[in-house]
Amino acid sequence: MGVHVIKLPDVGEGVAEAELVEWSVEVGDVVAEDDIIGAVMTDKATVEIPSPVQGTISWLGAEIGDTVIVGADLIKIEVLGEGNQQAEPAQIEPAPDAAQPALPEVPAATNPIVPPTNTAPQGQQLAVSEGGKVLASPAVRKRGVFLNLDLSKFKGTGPDGIITHEDLDRHLLSQQSSRVAMTSYEKSVDAETTQVKVIGLRRKIAEQMSRAKSRIPHITYVEEIDVTELEGLRQNLNASREEGQPKLSLLPFLMRAMVLAIKDQPGINAHYDDENGIIHQHKSINIGIAAQTDNGLMVPVVRNVQNLGLWNSADEILRLADAARNNTAKREELSGSTITITSLGKMGGIVTTPVINHPEVAIIGVNKMETKPFWDGGKFVPRQMMNLSSSFDHRVVDGWDAAVFIQRIKSLLEKPLLIFS
Repeated sequence: MGVHVIKLPDVGEGVAEAELVEWSVEVGDVVAEDDIIGAVMTDKATVEIPSPVQGTISWLGAEIGDTVIVGADLIKIEVLGEGNQQAEPAQIEPAPDAAQPALPEVPAATNPIVPPTNTAPQGQQLAVSEGGKVLASPAVRKRGVFLNLDLSKFKGTGPDGIITHEDLDRHLLSQQSSRVAMTSYEKSVDAETTQVKVIGLRRKIAEQMSRAKSRIPHITYVEEIDVTELEGLRQNLNASREEGQPKLSLLPFLMRAMVLAIKDQPGINAHYDDENGIIHQHKSINIGIAAQTDNGLMVPVVRNVQNLGLWNSADEILRLADAARNNTAKREELSGSTITITSLGKMGGIVTTPVINHPEVAIIGVNKMETKPFWDGGKFVPRQMMNLSSSFDHRVVDGWDAAVFIQRIKSLLEKPLLIFS
């Protein structure tokens, strides 16, 4: 009998590690060639790992939620013949000193961080130059000083070992997770307590939200909009729609209004590279539509909205939402947004404080629509009203500019024929 070792393969360009999100096998299981043995998740996609051989599972190198480095041993299979590694004495659990250095134990809601020591794992370099200077951008240095962090003890994950904001984020998340574990879980675990490990998409969402809130100073601007005329137009268009056309929701009208408002303020349709202090203004308007799925919040992207009409936008929204919910959305359909819309539909509440989808600089939040009494100067009349609760990156978008942008959208939605001018 021999041993065949499966290592974590290269799962994407520029990807150095992946999170193990699923095992399809257990120790002792017999697998055939091409059977799926597990799945890993990167920032870009979930990748299934097939078995290249037939044999019996003898060792699993990680637990669900662990982060595995590309090239690390992932699984061992006993096979007929020599295998690709010399057989070891039979054992179910590896000895403590046999644990793979590439599989550190990870707190439930964080990526592995570098312990604050002056030594780095083999093959890794601390982000310090030969002269002892910390390799980090001025923004990262300033943030490190503010947080009272010794950057010389961090391992940078950026190019050439440069310390990035993500490295600081992981450190802060780890500290927070450790405090919660000590003050909450360990003291309160009892027969009625259920501990749920945060893995996969849920962990990615948690990391993205933490990154956005820790790095972006949000300003939220709320405006009430009279959508009575818009609702009348929408209902008339839906009543006369052609066969095969989807029903128009509010979103295609809002998207069209955003396109016109962005023409006046192109700086809203942008990404802010705070590492290098550069704002990237985009000509293409790619609107992310936050959609709740069984697997968590996903943001499919409607691309080049500036070239789409109402019906085309509605088609794309429906297609992408279905793909996200069915877990069939492609990688490029879930990335590349330049500005985002978030809406809870009828459950949208009166006011929300949306979190910006980093590195974007704005997010438009749609609240629920209600019929309210409105004073027209002589009497109260029933009107359909709705709030927009929108957040902006206050580092690059002033409060005045945020208000002007939303007021422009308000004027277009309240007089919807202007959308077609």
